[in-house]
Amino acid sequence: MHVRTRIPPSPTGEDLHIGSVYTALINYAVAKKNGGEFIIRIEDTDQARLVKGAEEKFLQTLKDYNIIYDEAPDKEGSVGPYRQSERLETYQRYAKELLASGKAYYCVCSKERLDKLRDTQQKNKQVPRYDKHCLAKQVELKKKVDNGDKYVIRLNIEPGVEVKFNDLIHGDIIINSDNLDDQVLMKSDGFPTYHLAVVVDDHFMKITHVIRGEEWISSTPKHVLLYEAFGWEKPLFAHVPLLRNPDKSKMSKRKNVVWASWYLQQGFLPEAVLNYLSLMGWSHPKQKEIFDMDEFISVFELKDMKPVGPAFDIAKLEWMNGMYIRNMDNNVLRDKIHEFYKEKYSKELIEKTIPLVRERIKKLSDYYPLSEFFFEEPKKYEVDIKKHKDLIKKMHEVLKELKDWKAEKIGEVLQTLAEKEGVKNSEFFMTARVVITGKKISPPLNDSMELLGKEECLKRLKI
Repeated sequence: MHVRTRIPPSPTGEDLHIGSVYTALINYAVAKKNGGEFIIRIEDTDQARLVKGAEEKFLQTLKDYNIIYDEAPDKEGSVGPYRQSERLETYQRYAKELLASGKAYYCVCSKERLDKLRDTQQKNKQVPRYDKHCLAKQVELKKKVDNGDKYVIRLNIEPGVEVKFNDLIHGDIIINSDNLDDQVLMKSDGFPTYHLAVVVDDHFMKITHVIRGEEWISSTPKHVLLYEAFGWEKPLFAHVPLLRNPDKSKMSKRKNVVWASWYLQQGFLPEAVLNYLSLMGWSHPKQKEIFDMDEFISVFELKDMKPVGPAFDIAKLEWMNGMYIRNMDNNVLRDKIHEFYKEKYSKELIEKTIPLVRERIKKLSDYYPLSEFFFEEPKKYEVDIKKHKDLIKKMHEVLKELKDWKAEKIGEVLQTLAEKEGVKNSEFFMTARVVITGKKISPPLNDSMELLGKEECLKRLKI
């Protein structure tokens, strides 16, 4: 089998959901492990909710995460086009084929009738579903359709049928057709619904593995019925668990940041985020937590995924990102910080400061708040230094005489002064730290002063 996987994002939001990056990662890994292709198809049939620029944003976000697709709207292959809005003729043709075989039918029911039907069913504690009201009127309705009346096309699901499929994560799944609705396949605007489009597209794009979120399990029987109606070979199905908040609730904008680009904007490394996502519902055979993409692809198997929704804990992600930062070559980290801050700060100075702050950095955005005083003199102080004016003056005097401006020597001179003045170390060095850095907590003071240089330190001590 030549493996082909895909994700079909809908450009109706401002960015990819982090859960979509998770699903993309799994699809990408399965394709690459088997020497196949990973495809992006844009599902833009919901024209009313399209967000301008969303498609471009989605594709760029995947590139930023180094999930490199093989085919997409901006990377044409042999089975395009890769936007559903450009494939309408195909959907309409196959919808007519279903009509001709009796596997689908016209429906002209008004919204008012459908709402009333649903209300009645809910009051009677019945499964809300269409009642096939229009099925027996197809000859009559065909004339109305030919005369320009508005209509939709529904899937004709036979009652009392067991629909079976195997899920590579959840195992065998059986759903009785009595629990399925006669799903709308073509809307009145001539655009397909997800259910028809996804089956037609996956077939003609030669998708072998449909790997998507578990929220689509309930829809899969309808897709199985469509494959059978067309006489097409079904792909393999795998429904990955949905990411959840630490409290096990569904991950949503109300409780967590869900947009994938936000994590990069905050200075999370794409490789760290992907590493963390790979552990959602799966564990490394050797119980490793830190590993790169190549290793993940080599050992990952869909069958090893757990069906229980994993908790996405940003604190754990920060820990993992910090591990990546601490294990990173100094020059690489320097370049990443330099790029993250849009080359605003001296690469040379960044390199010199990294050894002093590396252990405190969990994400790239942590760097400047910790290192700000290296780049500019403090404009405000976290402690009132005026009440220590005399002590600071004495610090200036003793350090002015220091010839060997090294961290060790700076520390010795300041320690001697603290003892001479009878000031507790905690108070003395807190004062020195604040006047030099502006902050009560900073990188090692003596090392920081060595890096700042004698002239700059004396300048800051002269208040």
